[in-house]
This record gives sequence, structure tokens and C-alpha cells, in this order.
Amino acid sequence: MKKTLCLVATLLLACLGSIARADAPWFFIQLSDPQLGMFTNNRDFVQDSANFEFVVANVNRLHPDFVVITGDLVNKPGDSAQIAEYRRIVGQIDKSIPVYNITGNHDLGNSPTPESIADYVKTFGPDHYTFRHRGLTGIVLNSTLIHTPDKAPQILAAQDQWLRAELAKARDEHPKHIVVFQHHPWFLKSANEPDQYFNIPLARRAAHLALFREFGVRYLFCGHYHQNADARDGAMESITTGAVGKPLGGSQSGFRLVIVRDDRIEHRFYDLGQMPLTVEFDPKPAAAKKKKASAR
Repeated sequence: MKKTLCLVATLLLACLGSIARADAPWFFIQLSDPQLGMFTNNRDFVQDSANFEFVVANVNRLHPDFVVITGDLVNKPGDSAQIAEYRRIVGQIDKSIPVYNITGNHDLGNSPTPESIADYVKTFGPDHYTFRHRGLTGIVLNSTLIHTPDKAPQILAAQDQWLRAELAKARDEHPKHIVVFQHHPWFLKSANEPDQYFNIPLARRAAHLALFREFGVRYLFCGHYHQNADARDGAMESITTGAVGKPLGGSQSGFRLVIVRDDRIEHRFYDLGQMPLTVEFDPKPAAAKKKKASAR
């Protein structure tokens, strides 16, 4: 009887340990706009590559659960040298770290066509897809198509139909988080802000945001702006991440580190000059750190 109880207790502890591990926080890294060639307007990609390789070295050192690259992989659509350089540098990421490529307007052209989308798919893989990781369902969209669908309206209609089906499927699976990843920001300051180059036009923005609310999406990760922005619409947060490559608006190049917890997602942008040494899931309060330092 005693042996049986010991065995039950051991199994129970093992199960509890497994649950604790499954519920432990974890992190991924968002890169955006490496845009090889932008620094010199396509004359070369020396500085773009230097930034990108430095970031990749830090990715490998920190070893996130995955990396998502939210568009503008290159600066000139279809440029073979820029594409080859992008592949070379991405190929340096530890093979155990999944990398999710996302298309941007510099990968497709500002007005995507069926041909430019097909070329992207042939080179980089699907332009929209879903992935799942540890209770997170990631839905990747072709936002250039949403932004300017004039030359490929039927492809946008197909993506919209697919999106609703994927959101319904995700909701039925009860993940901890449904997260949308894409290149263009839905909005930078408010959900009803006027149309501009850096956001999704309001007509399509409103319809998509309503869909996201319907299915419980709380986090939207984007790029394109080449600087950082963070805005909310109710429970929904639109997170726009600055560039790995050339920054704009007085910002700095860098990446976003994203911590995923059961009940929320936290994130911080790091400039290239302030890369974190480690990932602190439960950092000590500043007051406690100061007290400890003064006691030495």
C-alpha cells in the first residue's frame, strides 16, 4: 500500500511538473524590414547586411522559440542579389529556431499582381498561412494585398475567405492567444485614423478589425513604419516594430523581444546598441535591485 501511494505521489509530482513547464512563459523575436539595399538605394547592401548579421548573432545567442520577420525582406522586388543575401543571412539562424517569413510591399511591389505574388511564393513560401506554437496560434497575412488590392481583387477575396475560416478554426481550438502578423500596420495611433501610406485604408481596416474582435484577437504585430508605434482599440493592441535595416523618423535599428504568458503578451523593442544579455521573465522590481545594490 505504501509503495502504491509513493508511486501515485511520484506520478502526480511528475504531472504537476509537466504542467508547470507547459505554462511557463516563453519568448519569440520579431524582426522587421531588413530591406537589404535601402541604405544606399540599391547600390549595395553593406550596411543592411551588417545590421542583419548583428541581429542574427543575437538571435542565436538568446535562442527564442521562433523568429517572425514582418516583411520587406529586400528593397527591390525580385532583385536576385538582394534575395540571395537575405537567404544567406537568414540561413545563419540556428536551424532549431523556426523562422517565419512575411511578405511586404518591397517584396511584391506596392500594387501586387498575381504574377508578383506567385514569384514571392516560389522564392520565399506562402504569402499567408497559420502556425501554432505552445498555445499561440499565429495567423500571417499578405497585407500589401489588403492595402492595395486593385490588380488582384480575387486573390484578396480568397485570402479574406481563408482568414475567416482560420479564425473560426483557431477559436474552436481554444488557444491561449490568437495573434495576427503582417507587414502594414492596421493603425498607428487610433483605429479610426485617416488613411496614409503607413496604415491599412480605413474601409478594409474597419472590416478586418471587426472580424478580429469577433474571434478574440488581441495582438497585431506589424512593421513597414521603420519606427515603433503602439496603439490600442479596446482590448486589441496594434504593435508596430521598427526596422532591422534603415530606420526613419529619428528612431534606431533593432528588434522586438516578445514574452508570451498564459494571460498576456509583453514586448519591448531593443536598439542595436542595447541588446539584452538575457531574457528576464520575472525581473526584480527596480526598488529591490537598488536596495540590494546599496547593501553591498
